Amino acid sequence: MSNIQIPVSVLNLAPIREGQSAKEAIEAMVDLAQATEKMGYTRYWIAEHHNTPTLVSSATSILIKHTLEHTEHIRVGSGGIMLPNHSPLVVAEQFGTMATIYPNRLDLGLGRAPGTDMMTANALRRAQKDSVYTFPNDVQALLTYFGPEELQSYVKAYPGVGTNIPIYILGSSTDSAVLAAKLGLPYVFASHFAPRYMEEAISIYRDRFQPSPYLDSPYMMVCLNVIAAESDEEATFESTTMQQFFLNVVRGSQTPLQPPVENMDHIWSQPEKAMAASMSSVTLLGNKDSIRKQLTSFQEKYNVDEIMAVSYIYDPDKQKRSYEILKEVVDGK
Repeated sequence: MSNIQIPVSVLNLAPIREGQSAKEAIEAMVDLAQATEKMGYTRYWIAEHHNTPTLVSSATSILIKHTLEHTEHIRVGSGGIMLPNHSPLVVAEQFGTMATIYPNRLDLGLGRAPGTDMMTANALRRAQKDSVYTFPNDVQALLTYFGPEELQSYVKAYPGVGTNIPIYILGSSTDSAVLAAKLGLPYVFASHFAPRYMEEAISIYRDRFQPSPYLDSPYMMVCLNVIAAESDEEATFESTTMQQFFLNVVRGSQTPLQPPVENMDHIWSQPEKAMAASMSSVTLLGNKDSIRKQLTSFQEKYNVDEIMAVSYIYDPDKQKRSYEILKEVVDGK
């Protein structure tokens, strides 16, 4: 029997709900952080997306700082900082400053994708050369900036030196698994929207993991969707918000997070339904018993070290209840 009593964490893309302003979406992000902190969640990560009118998560480090300011002990971090868009030194200075104000509460999840379309990526780029390929060196630079002063060169991040902010490699492909294993860093797989290579990536990471000053043995986190409610029927109804979210991605449309609907078949075509379903196939859905069964069978197969849950539920109270149900399941309640 594998362990379902594991740490659980939250990922938030900070979506704007239908009828909400950007400011209200940021307030909802903080409200959820405060609620999940009280429930005993381990960490609360905020994504990075650009030129997306339906998400407010473009200036991730500012949102992290804002969330740290309005919470007490939950770890807050990036899921992730997309390194092609940022100079490692600037990231080190920003996170070093936050770690100085809020010691031992900060996580830095790093991604290799730009988190946007190519035109926007070009507008964001710190250099015209393809910084996607410099990702391994950029990660190494950050590890150095946060490490001891004597191992650094002339350019240093003040504050940042000696803060030892934990770094996590994020990924949706096997490339990131290889890198995380080689550097001996914790690895977070994006099964919440790109589950296709999950199984392969987990195996590669565990098989090739090399112990490092940061980690003795592999630490595997999986990010997945969770829609939990009092009944399976209610969860299925609430999940239509998530289905509309993924349909939005498939169509490239720019619709805020929508209320649930009785019937998705009036909204999407069969090919759209298939594409959205393949993106959201790693989802825990249902009442507490259903969630428990699904998580148990997931853990029997993958036995990951931590689950990070993203929950696209339109009603904020129902979203909080969904997180509460997941926490009760892992606490054995």
